[in-house]
Amino acid sequence: MSQDGSQRGIWSVWPRRQRTIARPVRVEGYGLWWGEDVWIEFRPAPPHQGIVFVRRDLPGFPRIPARIEYRINTPRRTSLQRGEVRVEMIEHVMAALAGLEIDNCEIWTSASEMPGVDGSSAPFVAALQEAGIVEQSALQPRIVIQRPIRVSESDQWLEARPTSSERPIFAYFLDYGPGSPIPPQAFSFTFLPNTFVCQVAEARTFVLKQEAEALRRQGIGRRTSHRDLLVFDDNGPLGNSLRFPNECARHKVLDMIGDFALAGVPILGQFVANRSGHRLNAKLVEAVLAEHAQIMADRKCA
Repeated sequence: MSQDGSQRGIWSVWPRRQRTIARPVRVEGYGLWWGEDVWIEFRPAPPHQGIVFVRRDLPGFPRIPARIEYRINTPRRTSLQRGEVRVEMIEHVMAALAGLEIDNCEIWTSASEMPGVDGSSAPFVAALQEAGIVEQSALQPRIVIQRPIRVSESDQWLEARPTSSERPIFAYFLDYGPGSPIPPQAFSFTFLPNTFVCQVAEARTFVLKQEAEALRRQGIGRRTSHRDLLVFDDNGPLGNSLRFPNECARHKVLDMIGDFALAGVPILGQFVANRSGHRLNAKLVEAVLAEHAQIMADRKCA
């Protein structure tokens, strides 16, 4: 692969067509943060529209494209805001769509926060599979990583590297240090929709018991219990059992997939993460898009 992208190009057409769903389908629940009852309805969308959130509960049904430029910083979750309108904790929904390679879809929602369901992407995946996935006429473009791009904060870092694979590769290393009830662990896989469904989609979000108690003192998560996500104390998950020995690392990869989808197109590369989270995921997407824009501008001037 050339460094300037001349052989494969930083912007290329994937040998597949864009995809949407065959019919609307609904998921109901309540938000893990604010506890409000909420339903979302996935609806088909035309080629090149991408993923768009629609606030069904607000006048005029305001729309927020699922793009990195609308991301705002919120603790421990991914949120979008356009004007005064916001949607929150979208990463598990976005991961389900990206994991099934659904490129165009509208998500109509009755509240700002997405349903928490079981803390994973699996319920959204099941609904989308029930709706059916259909190919569209347009081909799907993608961005191809040409050189290593690294973002970091303290001892946390995330890197995108070129790959000879025709599929993205993800690797995550999790280590909260000595004494943590969550042991060091790692997970890596080569992305395919079937592999995502079997190995990633069911991995649930997690929190330490003391963190959950601190959030509740702030009025956050009062409706949420250990049945809705993994809550760890010194003896492991409270009132729950792991779906995978390294479920926490798998969930971090799930979050990466959901956050990377805010690029608006798939990104082909090898992604290696060490203790990173939503903030670094967003920084990497911004860095990849900035490099892509610079390369495209240089080509116009050549």
